[in-house]
Amino acid sequence: MNRLFINIGRLIGVDESHRDRIAGKAMAEIGMLSNAWIGVSDGTISDYGKMESVPSYDASTEVIDIDGGWIFPSFCDSHTHIVYAGSREQEFLDKINGLSYEEIAKRGGGILNSADRLHATSEDELYEQAMIRVNEIIAKGTGCVEIKSGYGLNVGDELKMLRVIRRIKESSQITVRSTFLGAHAVGREYAGRQSGYVDMLCEEMIPEVAKQGLAEYIDVFCDKGFFTVQETAKILKKGLEYGMLPKIHANELDVSGGVQVGIEHNAVSVDHLERITDVEIDALVRSNTIPTVLPGASFFLGMPYGQGRRMIDAGLPIALASDYNPGSSPSGDMRFVVSLGCIKMKLTPAEALNAATINGACAMGMSSKVGSISRNKLANFYVTDALPSLAYYPYAYTTPIIKNVFLNGAEMPV
Repeated sequence: MNRLFINIGRLIGVDESHRDRIAGKAMAEIGMLSNAWIGVSDGTISDYGKMESVPSYDASTEVIDIDGGWIFPSFCDSHTHIVYAGSREQEFLDKINGLSYEEIAKRGGGILNSADRLHATSEDELYEQAMIRVNEIIAKGTGCVEIKSGYGLNVGDELKMLRVIRRIKESSQITVRSTFLGAHAVGREYAGRQSGYVDMLCEEMIPEVAKQGLAEYIDVFCDKGFFTVQETAKILKKGLEYGMLPKIHANELDVSGGVQVGIEHNAVSVDHLERITDVEIDALVRSNTIPTVLPGASFFLGMPYGQGRRMIDAGLPIALASDYNPGSSPSGDMRFVVSLGCIKMKLTPAEALNAATINGACAMGMSSKVGSISRNKLANFYVTDALPSLAYYPYAYTTPIIKNVFLNGAEMPV
């Protein structure tokens, strides 16, 4: 044993069953141990238990006395766009002055604005900017993150983004999953020729991304004003031919059919879902696809919140993610996302935490390695002050309570 953490007030997220997800009514319960210990060996959780059963140890073990603090499993943020250049605060002002997301996009803002900035930014500078955000989310408790491309919109710049994501994966302790999102918008050089852009994406981008081994997943923004159901199906089929599993942006702006096309192609997750009907919920209940809601985007854009309560009551396993990006959710604070889940979507604290940990891991295909306090999973967790109750965690949503963060058993700067 390399490290032994003792006198833990509460160990949260304990799971003996090694479930890959938690659904429906079961989301209201979260495993806890009071007055606990946890052992770490070679970057993984070796064991845990109550203090009365703490194991013997020798001088080679580093003992860390938590002194009544709580330990939580690290967040698993399954939807981010944190590789981007610069910022878009002018659009923030435009929103304050009454422009909609669609109006800003038509004026040359939005995704195409970020694509222009990214094109003018070197790969090294893009990496340095992204690492500032990566270290920020680590300090806020995130231990596993999915990062999308999608601000390149041409072959060279999409590959540049994906190489930066690979570099983050290789240089940081955080666990990273990479998603190719060439179908985020239509690149400027293809303005008015969307079908031509889709053809280029399928015939040039996807084969080259696969050849270089740069992405586990492929994503499409299937929504009003972006990509149609038919175009989405074509892109997903091509991605699957090259071994990239589908994830979908769906129903942010309208009931788009994105949920159904995602399910049809066995998408790992369908994300956003601010607009949803019983038809989509019923289809999700019959699938293995994880519905992922992004309350940070709803908060920032003033949009409806995803109906997480309704989906859980229908028996679904929902995930919560940050959507960290420069235009619609410029924050990767997953604790705030958990609080929004409780405040705006009426999730209980246990439901929101399960959605932001084990179900987020499932939405990245990573629940065998992260997302809960389970033996042989990565030792990704953080230590908080002693808390009066679990409900205090989302209730006191700006109170700084995280004291230490550990990824792969190593302590990280906070």
